[in-house]
Amino acid sequence: MIKVGIVGGTGYTGVELLRLLAQHPEAEIVAITSRGDAGTAVSSMFPSLRGRLSLKFQDPASANLKACDVVFFATPNGVAMQQAPALLDAGVRVIDLAADFRIRDVGEWGQWYGMQHASPEWVGKAVYGLPEHHRAAIRNARLVANPGCYPTAVQLGFMPLLEAGLVEVDHLVADAKSGVSGAGRKAEIPALFSEAADNFKAYAVAGHRHLPEIRQGLSTMAGNPVGLTFVPHLTPLIRGIHATLYARIKTEADFQEVFQRRYKAEPFVDVMPPNSHPDTRSVRAANVCRIAVHRPQQGNIVVVLSVIDNLVKGAAGQAVQNMNIMFGLPETEGLWQLAVLP
Repeated sequence: MIKVGIVGGTGYTGVELLRLLAQHPEAEIVAITSRGDAGTAVSSMFPSLRGRLSLKFQDPASANLKACDVVFFATPNGVAMQQAPALLDAGVRVIDLAADFRIRDVGEWGQWYGMQHASPEWVGKAVYGLPEHHRAAIRNARLVANPGCYPTAVQLGFMPLLEAGLVEVDHLVADAKSGVSGAGRKAEIPALFSEAADNFKAYAVAGHRHLPEIRQGLSTMAGNPVGLTFVPHLTPLIRGIHATLYARIKTEADFQEVFQRRYKAEPFVDVMPPNSHPDTRSVRAANVCRIAVHRPQQGNIVVVLSVIDNLVKGAAGQAVQNMNIMFGLPETEGLWQLAVLP
């Protein structure tokens, strides 16, 4: 059994990790920390876990995380870079669900996240945890930087086109929408029910902090720097991301066949039949990205629709997928949950 620790298990990604790992046949959760809720039974905060998890939250200072095989950080940005190095030095493998180790340029990271990086020596050692692109490196990784939710949907949607060199890379467009849970489990006015319900709006048009992460990943896939316009929107949903992606065609191809061939062996990417329109509820609570490819009026623009659950394939599910790869388990272990309808 893999001994698992979770730092910061009181947020939405934390409870999603708990839900998935409590059902995982090869994982044993041995420690979960929360400075503010130490001593509280996990199941009293999250009744959905009653009868499945008997742990209490522990103070990070007293939790024996160094006895774990792997520790997940489901914490705000800036925490893992402070605490992960000591665990890594002790031989514990780490999966960070925040952004601390995603961007290779620590100066750029500091500009977007408003703080100086506390452990820049680990940034270059971290492996970006998008399995469909970095699987081989993830297997031997000591530190995995789990991708963000928007970056996962956008990169999986563009990847086959960029790898094959089929589109112009200077003017890629990602028009993406997210459910309210993407903002985290905290009290903020934009996330209040009376603010978010029956409403739809764009935000951070001038620059969202996921932009450099997406641009870095797409540039790696293309083998050259890319130009990207990324506009996120807040939708009156709890879960879900829908990304509509646009690229100008450079080389003619059967784009449907390109996507089907690229993702044929990927257990968590579903390329839908021609003329499909995937919706967010088709991936709710599942570790799946559903993709549809369109070429409107047979013009010179290819449109890709990419949907994920932001808390699963966009966070906790992908983190468990990375754990499976790191420990030599079948990639699908503990992740076969079907989407929830309605």
